[in-house]
Amino acid sequence: MRTSDFHYDLPEELIASRPLDERSASRMMVVHRDSGTIEHRMFRDFPGYLRPDDLLVLNDTRVIPARLFSDDGKIELLCLDRLSPVEWRCLVRPGKKMREGRSVTVGGTTGTVVEVFDNGDRLVRWDQPVDLDRHGHLALPHYMGRDDELADRERYQTVFAREEGAIAAPTAGLHFTPEMLEKLPHDFLTLHVGVGTFRPVQVDTPEEHVMHSERYSVKPETAERVNAAGRVVAVGTTVTRVLEHLGRLNGDPARRIEANAHRGETDIFIYPPHDFRVIGGLLTNFHLPESTLIMLVSAFAGKELVMEAYREAVRERYRFYSYGDCMLLI
Repeated sequence: MRTSDFHYDLPEELIASRPLDERSASRMMVVHRDSGTIEHRMFRDFPGYLRPDDLLVLNDTRVIPARLFSDDGKIELLCLDRLSPVEWRCLVRPGKKMREGRSVTVGGTTGTVVEVFDNGDRLVRWDQPVDLDRHGHLALPHYMGRDDELADRERYQTVFAREEGAIAAPTAGLHFTPEMLEKLPHDFLTLHVGVGTFRPVQVDTPEEHVMHSERYSVKPETAERVNAAGRVVAVGTTVTRVLEHLGRLNGDPARRIEANAHRGETDIFIYPPHDFRVIGGLLTNFHLPESTLIMLVSAFAGKELVMEAYREAVRERYRFYSYGDCMLLI
């Protein structure tokens, strides 16, 4: 298996750079794993594909405006992880200007590089907490080809976002409205989507790729509901990664995951073949060619079927990526 096996050609005009006026107005491709059939529906039809004993699991992480620019416009920082009220692990550009001991000012707040990590990230200590809400920008994916706008503060956020800490949105959840969600059996976990979600696979074979790590938490009552459900439908690849990570840790075959509180980090990399132990359905957006995310979807539904579905999505002019349409695999 080669990384290039997960390539497809996408016309640039099919990349959704802005959201639709209505969250639930997206199209939805339905892929039936057993029969290999593909349907073209609307996301409003999603509830009709659920069984009475299904449980939706969603990621309630909240995207923070983590992108900062220095007052002189010369330095860009991406705040990756808050280590204390005044300390952030940051990705800095250009790095050569921000060696250990160098300072930068954002909105009158001064930050100093106190450590340079092996991977090039910087530990920046500020003289007071930096005001991200006032001075920060959303780190929109590069393929949108634009800077963030005021409207993105609301639309690049799920309606159920609660736990602050993500750099990128769990985009499968962007389609839901409060009205739809309240009618469906659901629960939440938290995984803070990091900058690694944008990083491409740069090796020829997936086995050689080093997966990024992301922080997650699952409440004990959520674990109990996951174990009691007839089928678990993951809303997004982030939910899939957490649940399958916990499924691997579980030593009791009578349970999907241990019925207690879970908190930690996962660097699980799901690619074909993979024995899925927890989820039985997946709602997800369309992903970049040769990415870890399209590999995960291919592991769930089979590479040949998924790649054919992507080619059909291109032929049918679906909207791709974060603000695009979605795919339900059941």
